[in-house]
Amino acid sequence: MMQKKQITEAEALRKLGDLCARGEHCSGEMVEKLRKWGIAAGAQERIIDKLIDYKYIDDERFTRSFVRDKIVFNKWGRRKIEQTLWQKHIPQSISQPILDEIEPQEYLNVLRPLLKSKYLTIKAETDYERSMKLIKYAMGRGFTLDIIRLCIDDVTIVDDIDDNDED
Repeated sequence: MMQKKQITEAEALRKLGDLCARGEHCSGEMVEKLRKWGIAAGAQERIIDKLIDYKYIDDERFTRSFVRDKIVFNKWGRRKIEQTLWQKHIPQSISQPILDEIEPQEYLNVLRPLLKSKYLTIKAETDYERSMKLIKYAMGRGFTLDIIRLCIDDVTIVDDIDDNDED
């Protein structure tokens, strides 16, 4: 079995600098990479400090970008975003104010079309069963129950109107 070549502190700094120049990353991701490469704890701290000084890493900037991308592109709700940021070791002192800036209307605008398309594919015998399946789906995407209830009411109202049009 081949032994891995030990990476020096300077090489690790260069590699992480290149990685951060290509895309937004948080300090937690960089620490994890350094740990995998077998870099000593003291060297890890020095490298992370340099990356922060050179503005390659900024957890607040990362969090803003991450939150916006996950809402717009992945159509995630607040809870799923919070959980993922926690897994990335982003402190709540950074993440909470950024998440609080997002208006509930933005979540509604994302969730409504998701639930409307999901509503058409759900097989359920009763309206209650269909609503429960929609709630489970939306919670899996990380939306809060109050936002889900507002959207489910809209979806079922639209369905009731559609049913009346067919008569």
